[in-house]
Amino acid sequence: MIILALQGVQKAFGTNVVLKDASLTLQEGERMGLVGVNGSGKSTLMKIIAGAETADDGTVNMQKGMRIGYLAQTAELDSEQTVRDVLEEVFAPVVAIEAEMRATENEMAAAADDPELLSRLGSRYDYLTREFERGNGYGWRSTVQGVLSGLGLRDHQDMKASLLSGGERTRLCLGRMLLTEPDLLLLDEPTNHLDLASIAWLESFLAGFRGAVLVISHDRYFMDHVCGRMAELLLGTVECYDGNYTEYMRKRTAVYEARMKAWEMQQKEIAHQKAVIATYRRFNREKSIRLAESREKRLEKMELLDRPEEEGTIRFSFGCRRRTGDDVLMTENLGKSFGERVLFSELKLHVRAGDRIALIGDNGTGKSTLFKCLTGEMKPDRGVIRWGTGCDIGYYDQHQAGLDERKSVLDEVWDRFPRMEQYEVRGALGMFLFTGDDVFMPVSTLSGGEKGRVALTELMLKKDNILLLDEPTNHLDMDSREVLEDALKEFPGTIISISHDRYFINRFAEKIWVLSSGGIDEYLGNYDDYYEKIHREQEPDGATAGMTRTAIEKERKKTREEEKRRKDYKERLKKTETEIAEAEKRLAGIEKTMSMPDIYADPAKAAELSRAYEAETQRINALYEELEVLEAENG
Repeated sequence: MIILALQGVQKAFGTNVVLKDASLTLQEGERMGLVGVNGSGKSTLMKIIAGAETADDGTVNMQKGMRIGYLAQTAELDSEQTVRDVLEEVFAPVVAIEAEMRATENEMAAAADDPELLSRLGSRYDYLTREFERGNGYGWRSTVQGVLSGLGLRDHQDMKASLLSGGERTRLCLGRMLLTEPDLLLLDEPTNHLDLASIAWLESFLAGFRGAVLVISHDRYFMDHVCGRMAELLLGTVECYDGNYTEYMRKRTAVYEARMKAWEMQQKEIAHQKAVIATYRRFNREKSIRLAESREKRLEKMELLDRPEEEGTIRFSFGCRRRTGDDVLMTENLGKSFGERVLFSELKLHVRAGDRIALIGDNGTGKSTLFKCLTGEMKPDRGVIRWGTGCDIGYYDQHQAGLDERKSVLDEVWDRFPRMEQYEVRGALGMFLFTGDDVFMPVSTLSGGEKGRVALTELMLKKDNILLLDEPTNHLDMDSREVLEDALKEFPGTIISISHDRYFINRFAEKIWVLSSGGIDEYLGNYDDYYEKIHREQEPDGATAGMTRTAIEKERKKTREEEKRRKDYKERLKKTETEIAEAEKRLAGIEKTMSMPDIYADPAKAAELSRAYEAETQRINALYEELEVLEAENG
């Protein structure tokens, strides 16, 4: 069943036409990814669907009564509630039903001598019970805790929501929206500000979500695992493809090549016909003139194909000025703390020439801090860092803090490479889509993606043989990410990159470093290899990469204890929830019996039922208290 249909949607901002003829349909339960280069109008189209923007022309039809959940890129949240209260507020109707159920129970106990009133109360109680169950009344508290844990907010659940960082606020808004269980989820870059564990949790959550999903994301791995259909916004129109992101790329390439071939063949045919017509006219005879005119008419009636167009994409490559020695980087007992908070300690790293390493880990583990220590931007508290011979270090900062925002794009690059001619600098910037007057834009006015392209231009021109890349795919559209990956594949030097882009990691990495408070674990292969190994519970390929033997044993013991604690918790939780379900079932049976008027003909039996009802109610309350204690202990 179609729940959303867009036909001929148009939208312009002044003279900038963003959407020309956007049309698509979304089926019930479908997961569709919306892709396109930066600035192609993806967020605008989603805002129109959500009702946050109005279309200039075209139609947007939705299933009647459909509930929409919309997560914008910039989350708005101004609340003095705690993080947990913001999520629990979603279940306010269920809490109200539960309160009415308790009140009705008391009324039923007091109406034992009024069969007619008791019958009415019993009917009302049955209705409330059904609504309570439909609203996840028995499990919503566990669901809230699961969302807090999955999005990495459990440690902040008692903090005021207004005190959260921008990324944490976005995660909270995402969690609140997911709990509302809308019929259609509109997600604009939902994986921004999420670490790998949280992204994996979101993928799992969406796999069990019963509604439809329309998602904008630059995370191609996420798209592969979530989406079954793709829509590409290209030059103001939408083209749809069945399959996930990988399938879309294959089909899109095939469609483009087929269209280009058909256009080229038609152009050849047109050129051939014009040459024949010119030859006939040169003969200048009556018959040849008629033949020329006949061919001209056929040519005029020919339905001309448009040349296939693609949005502009960056194109570049990395080179090296010189080679390094075999040993590129070695560290001993490297450590860094901020106050009492230890980010990492006793790190022992060894990087060899040509290594391609992806550095991953939860948010806050110190990945960017480690890079700053390696580049000399920050001093470690302890330990030794030794770079090998001939090492030229190129550092890409995800925040582009090194760019001078007072300068123009041209001056920012030219001042760093003053020996280059202006045409050479402009040529390099042109590879990153800075053409014409674009080069005179102040850096301060650039978007995050544009600043990233300026930083990549400078990195390309430096020709360093070691690249330290901190989230290099952030703010880049998908086509630009593909080009970056191709450039890194051909790069002859050494690469260490921080990234949560799993697709990117799969394309370039040959080793995975996982940074945690215990040190660094090393796994050979790309992200998929690493994922397979950790789910087979194998030891790291380089377990001593950043840990002493004592630290390794401590970490293993800690892991075993944590696994046992979690196993015990799950067993106790399951047992308590089962007991609650059984007690609720017994209580429902007692209530049903109490609603029968003839029961009260026997006072002794009625009193016994009343005592049983009270005892079962107290047991349920005690079980819920036990459940709350369990959740608090494992919060």
